Amino acid sequence: MKLASWNINSIRQRHTHVQQWLTKEQPDWLFLQEIKCQNEQFPTEIFEEMGYQVIVNGQKAYNGVAILSRHPFQLNHTVLPDLNEEEPQARYLEIESQGVTLCNLYLPNGNSGGEEGFQRKLHFIDALINRAEHLLQHKQDCIFAGDFNICPTNQDYAPQTLSAEDALVKPESRNGFYQLLWLGLTDALRAIYPTETLYTFWDYTRGAWQRNAGLRIDHALLSPKIAEQLRSFTIDKAERDKEQPSDHVPIIIEF
Repeated sequence: MKLASWNINSIRQRHTHVQQWLTKEQPDWLFLQEIKCQNEQFPTEIFEEMGYQVIVNGQKAYNGVAILSRHPFQLNHTVLPDLNEEEPQARYLEIESQGVTLCNLYLPNGNSGGEEGFQRKLHFIDALINRAEHLLQHKQDCIFAGDFNICPTNQDYAPQTLSAEDALVKPESRNGFYQLLWLGLTDALRAIYPTETLYTFWDYTRGAWQRNAGLRIDHALLSPKIAEQLRSFTIDKAERDKEQPSDHVPIIIEF
């Protein structure tokens, strides 16, 4: 099985990138983040013609997540359980397919909106930990993948790209990521590449791509049984070199 995740940074602007990539890679599932459109604006028919069922959780102009699935599925959640926000943003989609619970997430960045914005990030992390704990306690095979907006260690960002006060590296953010691992989830990339310096995001400014001044913020966390079956983890850097690319590239796991 092949699962991919990609923060596409506007699906309407880059749907041809996704079409071409799907033709090449043909994953069983593709998680998309930051689609930046409402449900009815998502180019569903394009992907249905390619053999994918489409699940969208969008909102106007910002955020938004979608899952493209080659397999039958059951929709579990469009809001992260236990999030307890009056007006939750479109940042989560959970389905069950082929016996696996698949959780697509776009975690808040946490750098905008002052302390309130950072607290929104921490609340999301807490709810994510609760959901992972529930699934693991019930022995449910699961994958949490998407844009976590967290660099777990200093190795996960290029020198001088982030300050110590950046929400992507603050101790509270990292502690949340570690708590997910302590529950029993496996960081898929580190299972395959324990020591390599690898990135999934390069900013549009200051020649970040050309200088390889990147960040590793797109992750796939696997429950124990899935982790045992993990065969490969790929970062498709070629997409960042295309015309008008997203600032993120696809990550792919095969199991």
